[in-house]
Amino acid sequence: MWRNHLMRTSRCLFSTSNTAHRWWDHVGLAPKDPITTVTHAFLADPFPSKINLGVGAYRDDEGKPLKLQCVREAEAKIAHSQFSESISSVVSSKLIEESVKLVYGKDSDIIREGKFAGVEALSGTGACRLFAEFQRRFFPQSRIYLPHPTWSNHHNIWRDAQIPIRSFRYYDSNLKSLNFTALMEDVKNAPDGSFFLLHPCAHNPTGVDPTEEQWREISHQFKVKNHFPFFDMAYQGFASGDLDRDAQSIRIFLEDGHLIGCAQSFAKNMGLYGHRVGCLSVVCNDMEQSVAIRSQLEKIGRAMYSSPPAHGILLVSTILSDPPIKELWIKEVKGMADRIRRMRTHLQESLYQSGSSLNWEHITKQVGMFCFSGLTAEQVVQLARQFHVYMTADGRISMAGVTLGNVNYIANSIHHVTKFDHNVYSIQQSSSACL
Repeated sequence: MWRNHLMRTSRCLFSTSNTAHRWWDHVGLAPKDPITTVTHAFLADPFPSKINLGVGAYRDDEGKPLKLQCVREAEAKIAHSQFSESISSVVSSKLIEESVKLVYGKDSDIIREGKFAGVEALSGTGACRLFAEFQRRFFPQSRIYLPHPTWSNHHNIWRDAQIPIRSFRYYDSNLKSLNFTALMEDVKNAPDGSFFLLHPCAHNPTGVDPTEEQWREISHQFKVKNHFPFFDMAYQGFASGDLDRDAQSIRIFLEDGHLIGCAQSFAKNMGLYGHRVGCLSVVCNDMEQSVAIRSQLEKIGRAMYSSPPAHGILLVSTILSDPPIKELWIKEVKGMADRIRRMRTHLQESLYQSGSSLNWEHITKQVGMFCFSGLTAEQVVQLARQFHVYMTADGRISMAGVTLGNVNYIANSIHHVTKFDHNVYSIQQSSSACL
């Protein structure tokens, strides 16, 4: 009898245990990320000469990740560093100090008077996420206006922070240029005191930036409407090859007396994608306000991830604070920007040489790492299936993935899918020598 009781009890416990282990049955698949989806499809393709034009990191003319010489020299300099808590604090302060000089100007009154709050962040994504959470806590009724289109992850970041998202018109897909009139209309029609996300240079994904005069008009209208500008600086140096010129839009806003926020990333312009080094800074009215805001940003970061890894921060702070190494970095950034510009010209010329009668002027008019090609989602699918050329569904081409060795093949493939006659034929064999 006692044995039967034990057996019934054990069966009950086992049944309860089985029920308790089914915690996650209600969890479904998350929507696929448009960029990582391209990478997965590319990796799954067995074709030996496949081409990935979806990746957002810099590649050299052999299609390989580039390790900058300035990074090598910084690594040699810090090789024997000891990562104690006190050293990490000093290094973080140096990173912030040097980072804000890049965007606000080394002689800026904001820096000299300490009127900014800065914290290290997990690259540009982490900096945006920190600011989104800061916005939620201290402006809980606010919303964020994102340009249409913008980097897809911007939507994820502010959505996860529970900030209502609105869009403002940015790109004219017919003219393949900035829709400035519509942009200004949306800025004027947004409720006073709205938050706007702006790309200061090398807009992702379109590669289309406002002119200096247009930036001044945008800044003026922001002042009229009392909007808050938040800049996501992911590609400083990649638009023009000049770090100061690429920060011109931000400095125009500062000249006009705006308080701004800025997310910086060193993933692309230092080739440190895996190190996740970035900085978030917020311009303040005075030093007292900057101390308070920094304390809140540090508190948010502490709960999210405690602190970023020290090695990447030490690398970046060393490059920015050591004059010879920084000068080398500036030259290497220009070299990367120049190669991308050359590949734009090569791609445009190759398209015309392939026999395309379409207008490809936008390829060389756009700037930065990306070309918004104008290809449709159907044409992108055809490129991948027939020619093993991969890019995001919106037709965004990572120009860093275009090389002298593959540019003719890419151009011929694009010409094929954009011709009015869509009869299927293969150009793979005739173009294999280009790969």
